[in-house]
Amino acid sequence: MLRAALPDWWPVLAGLALLFVPTFISLFSGAWISEEQGHGPIIFGLALWLVYRKWPAVLAASAPAAGARRGSRSGRVVLAFGLAAYLLGRSQQILMLEIGAIILVTAAVLLVKQGAAALRVLWFPFFFMLFMVPLPAEFVALVTMPMKMAVSWATEHLLFAAGYPISRAGVILQIGQYQLLVADACAGLQTLLTLEALGLFYLNLMRHPSAIRNIGLAIFIVPISFSANVIRVIVLTLITYYFGDAAGQGFLHGFAGMVLFVTALLLILSVDSLLQWSLRRRAGAPPRTREAA
Repeated sequence: MLRAALPDWWPVLAGLALLFVPTFISLFSGAWISEEQGHGPIIFGLALWLVYRKWPAVLAASAPAAGARRGSRSGRVVLAFGLAAYLLGRSQQILMLEIGAIILVTAAVLLVKQGAAALRVLWFPFFFMLFMVPLPAEFVALVTMPMKMAVSWATEHLLFAAGYPISRAGVILQIGQYQLLVADACAGLQTLLTLEALGLFYLNLMRHPSAIRNIGLAIFIVPISFSANVIRVIVLTLITYYFGDAAGQGFLHGFAGMVLFVTALLLILSVDSLLQWSLRRRAGAPPRTREAA
């Protein structure tokens, strides 16, 4: 199916590549190598994998035999709007508009080529790509500060309860002779959104039939993200305390980032298993029949 679609799609893909490659070069040499936006290529790669995985369903949904109308006139309007937004974002260096326009143009092309039925099949990959769109800096700063304060407070009290010599002034932690500033990348809004995207990706893969299980897990992703952030800051604090400031800011800082995502994934799996067990217990086991003596 995928090979059969290539002759019809390769000119479109070549045109999209010619249009968007300069943006991706800028992203891979700029925003996407920063800690705040480092999740961008991961989100984009997972979204492309989801599109590849669902492409046979796209072709089936847009086939004439399925009764679906192939192509959409409204898609041309959306495409024109998306191209105008991309031109504005690219020329004025508005990264939020530029990346958002890429998603809009790609969805419009699918709408023009395959119709609304195909876009309905791929609604989640396009929604998932929204997590790689950077938010306005003012909004991020406004939301991030209370989050950093909460993570710093939790880290201080947990390590103090464990017997470590730690104190806090705002978002600055003092442990032993070392001072640590809880940065935006350690406990900011972008980290929360990345972990939220990870949880939604997990939900999409699992496709639980229970709505309660899906909604419950989606709600629990927020405290899971907060807990993973706290664990990351604790790990960085302990690394600095035991191995020095150079270790805390060097390779082990990146290792703590891996701890963040591994911790979040393990917590998501644990909460999902707990919800599954709870639903089974609520449903009740079938009554056992006792054999006659």
